[in-house]
Amino acid sequence: MASLQDQLRGLVYSTEHGQTCPDCRQPIDACQCAERAESDRLATLDGIVRIRRETSGRKGKGVTTVSGVPLATAELKALAKELKKRCGTGGAVKDGIVEIQGDHRDTLKAELERRGFQVKLAGG
Repeated sequence: MASLQDQLRGLVYSTEHGQTCPDCRQPIDACQCAERAESDRLATLDGIVRIRRETSGRKGKGVTTVSGVPLATAELKALAKELKKRCGTGGAVKDGIVEIQGDHRDTLKAELERRGFQVKLAGG
């Protein structure tokens, strides 16, 4: 993470190029930070989808998280939508992790295995 001084010194707008990306200092149209971050995320995956139940930071409310899905962001959002519909509940996609409200580990495991993913239940 860049220091506050580095963040404040960066070029924000140029009359020659328009808006620039604060990370790579390229014009927004030529910025490839999102693609690079996506490829880095996909490169670190081991092919095993992990499903766990979490309550930390959610005021005691249980959430089922699905991590390690080897799909691009757009495909991951479509998968999350179908999983939420299958469970009949809400959820979100945050940083490549699908969050489904409630405890739906067994349902999600069966659905993901049906789709051809290798699935493990993680945690307690």
